[in-house]
Amino acid sequence: MKRRSFLSKINNWVIYILLTLAVTGVVVASVVLIDYLRKEEIKRIELFATALKYQQEEIIQDPITFDLLLQISKTNNTIPVIVTDKYKKPLGPDLQKNIPEEVQQDPKRIAALLRKMESSYKPIELQMPDGNNQYVFYTNSNLLNNLRYSPYILGSLILSYIFFSFWFLRTIKKTDEGYVWAGLAKETAHQIGTPLSSMIGWITILRMENENSEGVKEIENDINRLRTISERFSKIGSVPELNDLNINETLQQNYDYLKSRISKKVLFRLILPNMEILVPHNRILVSWVMENIVKNAVDSMKGEGRLEIELYEKNRYTIIDFKDTGAGMTSYQARNAFKPGYSTKKRGWGLGLSLAKRVIKEYHNGDIKIAQTEVGKGSTFRIMIKNS
Repeated sequence: MKRRSFLSKINNWVIYILLTLAVTGVVVASVVLIDYLRKEEIKRIELFATALKYQQEEIIQDPITFDLLLQISKTNNTIPVIVTDKYKKPLGPDLQKNIPEEVQQDPKRIAALLRKMESSYKPIELQMPDGNNQYVFYTNSNLLNNLRYSPYILGSLILSYIFFSFWFLRTIKKTDEGYVWAGLAKETAHQIGTPLSSMIGWITILRMENENSEGVKEIENDINRLRTISERFSKIGSVPELNDLNINETLQQNYDYLKSRISKKVLFRLILPNMEILVPHNRILVSWVMENIVKNAVDSMKGEGRLEIELYEKNRYTIIDFKDTGAGMTSYQARNAFKPGYSTKKRGWGLGLSLAKRVIKEYHNGDIKIAQTEVGKGSTFRIMIKNS
């Protein structure tokens, strides 16, 4: 299982790296394309400036050539251009291209636009024969300005889609797992129910023969326990009824039951507050969670050590700490402890803690986690349920 988990992690990283490279490639390609378009616009402006210069000189005598220069200057329908004199004063509306009319009529806005253009690109100087040189101010077209943000928008959309896909697939997986565990639990309850009914019938017969027999009483206790276990499994997958009950009593009842059934070499303590704590919970399911954690702790201590259960309130939460002096866990084991199928034992299905987490988190809107663990020194499991 560990080898398969390791290979799965490698595959996940490979997929993640490939997707990252794909997104990076799209962004880089977009940036390169936009830079190419920007350079092409600069070339168009330089050609426009050259055509404008020759139009104002008398050396062009050929009408066809002059017409060609005029057509070149008219081809600019997107790039904002303002032509100024040598003092950088606009020469007039005829030498302003792609500038909004309201801006042309406002000298302050024209001056601000010229400063903005100059900060973006160095104006092109036109050397005129009479010494009255001119400057061609320009900036990016609206299309290019909008395209500048497209790589980031595109990258964000792709990443959002990838994250959404992962979330969606993970949700489907969790839902499928939930149905599997719920189905397994209900089938277990059904299978237990058949021999349990038979045992109840036999205990009735045995009672008729010897009502006060110690063996009959013990068998009856075990039957009641089996009935409780069956009821626990039957509640998985359905919405349990939560009641405002004194959780002190819930813990005390389970503590009394478990204390007589675990190793005498385990110093088992229950620390309860003096006051009642009313918490909305299902007593049968919470007792199941408690039993799972206690059994894991005893297994971790190999039947010898100290186990302490402490109940207290903090920040509107009821907290139950299970502190053991067992083997403890590595960070890897702690991260995977609640995953279905994960177990550090040679024998076991790895379902106990995953079902405990489902009971507390999904049915009681609480949380269960490993609050502290250290290899060789023990662990602390913590249950948190919000007070009513």
